[in-house]
Amino acid sequence: MSITQNECFVELSSFDDLARYACAFREYPKRVYSQELDGSRIISSSITLANTLMIFYAPMPKFGRYVSYQVTAGKEICDIVESTKTNSRYAPIVHMKSKISTLQMKSKNLPDQFHPIQIKDLGSLARLTYDPEFPDEQNLTLYALVYKTSWIIGYITSLEMDEVYYNFNYVELDSEPTKHFVKYQGNQGQDPEFSDNFDHGYSYLPIIKVKTNHSIFGLSD
Repeated sequence: MSITQNECFVELSSFDDLARYACAFREYPKRVYSQELDGSRIISSSITLANTLMIFYAPMPKFGRYVSYQVTAGKEICDIVESTKTNSRYAPIVHMKSKISTLQMKSKNLPDQFHPIQIKDLGSLARLTYDPEFPDEQNLTLYALVYKTSWIIGYITSLEMDEVYYNFNYVELDSEPTKHFVKYQGNQGQDPEFSDNFDHGYSYLPIIKVKTNHSIFGLSD
């Protein structure tokens, strides 16, 4: 049986979330694209799944050549700039006249829809980001979104068998996360906490807020 390949667009809460996704803690920031979507200019970056191109996007605040990202004194500075002159991380922007891909858009019944798995606590979720097979190529991104009446935060994992299966491992939160990172030092027996400040000796996981729940996460409304 053949599986149709699709692209799906997942809107993020803000341009800052897109900049954090493309740049934070990445030795080489991801390439980003600008294109027209439903009559507006958006900026986006993607994950390639087995049968789906998952595209994260946000409205494009202005035109330029690079997404600039830096954290100074616990404050994120996200911008679109023309040149790479300051001490920031830069994601190059490719301005598209055509669509990003030739795949068809589809929002429901995606072949790579994630299987939701609830994790007991935030520390377990943080430890799940460690991959012993690729310890130097960790994917640290956490995704926060509203599920029913609660905020949840989750991490995407995959299981490769005859086919590839994707899980969205999540923890239910007491309230909306207002800080942009999970700060963690598990080897010292400390519980993780939400933070915007960076201290030596800790690991940090960037949080990307999704604007609305999307069917690909496998969570029913």
